[in-house]
Amino acid sequence: MKIIEVGTGYTSIPASMGAATEIVVEELSKVFEKDNINYEIFDIKDENRIKTNLKIKEVNVPKIFRKKDTTLGIMHKLKRVVYSLSLAKALRNEIKSSIEEISIHFHNQYNMFFFLKTTSKKLRQKVKIYYTVHSYIWSNTWEDIQSTIRKKYFQEVYSVRNADKIFVLNKTTIKHFVEHLNINSEKIVLIDNGVNIDIYKPQYEKNDKITFFHSGSVCDRKNQMECVQRLSNYMKNDKNIEFLYAGGIIEQEYKQCIDNFVNENGLQQQVTYLGELSPGEEIGKYYRNSKAFIFPSKQESFGMVILEAMASGLPVIMNNKSILDILGKLKDVILFYEDQKSFNDIIENKILNETERMKIATLSRQIVEQEYSWDTVAHRYEIEMSKMIKEY
Repeated sequence: MKIIEVGTGYTSIPASMGAATEIVVEELSKVFEKDNINYEIFDIKDENRIKTNLKIKEVNVPKIFRKKDTTLGIMHKLKRVVYSLSLAKALRNEIKSSIEEISIHFHNQYNMFFFLKTTSKKLRQKVKIYYTVHSYIWSNTWEDIQSTIRKKYFQEVYSVRNADKIFVLNKTTIKHFVEHLNINSEKIVLIDNGVNIDIYKPQYEKNDKITFFHSGSVCDRKNQMECVQRLSNYMKNDKNIEFLYAGGIIEQEYKQCIDNFVNENGLQQQVTYLGELSPGEEIGKYYRNSKAFIFPSKQESFGMVILEAMASGLPVIMNNKSILDILGKLKDVILFYEDQKSFNDIIENKILNETERMKIATLSRQIVEQEYSWDTVAHRYEIEMSKMIKEY
């Protein structure tokens, strides 16, 4: 069996920016490489690709579409279409020339939709097709998302209906697929995301500040403003407390709202926007320099940054209103708040109390090591893919 991991074309692999889906493809492939699994990544051509020993087949697209894409405008959509069509052609050529069983693992609705639409059913019968649902939209209630699904996610609906097996990141997605898309539950598998525990790890670094950290695209959905607002009185009363946040700016107006609040409350020296940081060592030092990670997102499929923070030995403070499934042992270590009072209680009794903070941090790291390393997660994918080939 050969596994083809499909890069989305958003940015090349290895990702030089915080692109969650590309990180998933990269980390799965690293484990396949280590386990001597026959695999290859199909990814967008990049003359400036970060050096890697991963097996990558480049898909050529016009140079205008090769630059790293940080916006979600018309060029972003056009790039997805152009890359997806070129990708589909490359995959068809691979299927025709291969003498072994092939499993194609898609991670993006554009990529799979155009492959399905431009590839004959006869040729598709020669491969097994898998699709991992990374879209955060499915974590909301059906009443709130059905209109958006119809207008913007019809490609994803088509993809999951035609996949041989679907991997999802939360139970809510399964519920929607079964109840509203009439998909057989037997072809849906829940597999969590993972984290590289060798890159993200506890390592004491001297920091005279009491630092709170957040990483994620700067937009209303990620809700960085709430971090600043919740911490504002603490920062006003103690100049030693600071909040740092990193990520690409998706909504410029939202970023301006944060800046306005910071200026109005005299917090310019304590609230710092770090810009877009590369995954791995660059962002890792900010995890290690922090006392806690604040996760106030309104909507997520599965927040990889939660695992990165926990692996780095940080307590995670999460908004209890966040639409995100928190399962298993994660419930035992994530600190949930509902309002300012409960947030204050966490800060004063769990974070600023170093003994309590270290208890949570140590347990967080242990849980990640046991259940969320990429070795563990990739092996789950391997097992599910092997099942399908045997059945085939």
